[in-house]
Amino acid sequence: MKISLTKIGRRFNKEWIFRNLSTEFSSGNRYAILGPNGSGKSTLLSVLTGSLTPSEGQISFSGDKDIPVEDIYQRISLAAPYLELVETFTLKEIIDFHFKFKNFAPGIDQKSLISILGLEKSANKEIKYFSSGMKQRTKLALACCSDAPILFLDEPTSNLDVQGVDWYRDLIENFTSGRLTIIGSNQIHEYDFCDKEIQISDYK
Repeated sequence: MKISLTKIGRRFNKEWIFRNLSTEFSSGNRYAILGPNGSGKSTLLSVLTGSLTPSEGQISFSGDKDIPVEDIYQRISLAAPYLELVETFTLKEIIDFHFKFKNFAPGIDQKSLISILGLEKSANKEIKYFSSGMKQRTKLALACCSDAPILFLDEPTSNLDVQGVDWYRDLIENFTSGRLTIIGSNQIHEYDFCDKEIQISDYK
């Protein structure tokens, strides 16, 4: 999989969030999109996932052949603080719901995903009773354990404690091999393993 950007920019009203960004993202590599809060990281991720169109420039997606932007959702998995879980579902139900739309990664099923989360005792608990850290782990596990060639993680350790950060790094180690992984971050422990870094401030 490859995502190619040619002089893309995005603006809201008259304010440019970023401009003149040309780069490529390719499978088997891990990329970090860096900048402080409010700098445009999430906006760029939204362009890369196809949910926002660039205000200028071109973006293309390709695998064995070119992929129309309206079809790229089939090949991506995303975890972000602004994506909410269905609070009235139990953990088992949210997993079953998620994997109606995605396939499990090889070797993963509902039981093993709950084990990865370490939430066996909470399998039948409604999400609304989860702590913020448990919810974030669930978002990350659903994204990482999906069989999608492109993985997007925005501020992945939000609401995670020290043990949760270690758990996140194990998840990255075990589930990003061969994939195209893109992480939006301003915390070094979220991205220090990445192959390439892009600073949003370089494209203002």
